[in-house]
Amino acid sequence: KASGDSILATTTSFQDSGLLDVLKDRFEQETGYTLKPIAVGSGQAIEQASRGDADVVLVHSPAAEKKMVDAGDGIERTLVMHNDFVIVGPAADPAGLADAKDASAAMTALAAGAAPFISRGDDSGTHALELKLWSGAAIDQAGESWYEESGQGMGATLQIANQKSGYTITDRGTYLAQKANLDLEILFEGDGSLLNCNHVILVNPEKHAGVNAEGARAFAAFLLRDDIQQIIGTFGTEEYGQPLFVPDAGKEDPTA
Repeated sequence: KASGDSILATTTSFQDSGLLDVLKDRFEQETGYTLKPIAVGSGQAIEQASRGDADVVLVHSPAAEKKMVDAGDGIERTLVMHNDFVIVGPAADPAGLADAKDASAAMTALAAGAAPFISRGDDSGTHALELKLWSGAAIDQAGESWYEESGQGMGATLQIANQKSGYTITDRGTYLAQKANLDLEILFEGDGSLLNCNHVILVNPEKHAGVNAEGARAFAAFLLRDDIQQIIGTFGTEEYGQPLFVPDAGKEDPTA
């Protein structure tokens, strides 16, 4: 068996969903490596890995991921799984989001309704997607009185939106995992722009000499294995009535 630490830079949504714990235990038992996850926003995770401070990355921010690979800091970017983003808010839905025909209309309704909107504001994949949606709807939300940045992970941001009876954009997995403690409901979903793809990327050992390339490769191979993909595809079904992620190994990558 191998030994040593394998440092994983990953997202708060992967951690908050509970899937990380399940996979970590299994990986460690099978391989002998100790997986050391650092859960931050995708942007921070990529930044950290690009400095050589992690061995492997599992994130969901396609534009930032491609930059990492183009810069030579990451190699072998591979699609692992996806879920989707949803817009949640109070059941009363003061902004009338439920009537929106598409994501652009949903963002326009949020701005017009001026109900509190809590952004993660943390350079995460979720934050990057949110900014893309505002921009797509030609809305400049920065500095508006109803717009607030939490600077925190997905779980904490959902709690703040809950306390303020506000809206936020979340990945479906974290929302379902926290739903029991929230009064927020899914008010907008299903738009093509809300797809949330998760990729594994190895930190390039030729550029960053200190990385544990074997440990990184072992974890990437583990994620893509048929039996692990099956675990990913059923995770959450018992507890939440639906899986939190859809396994994608070997499928065509919509972000390629």
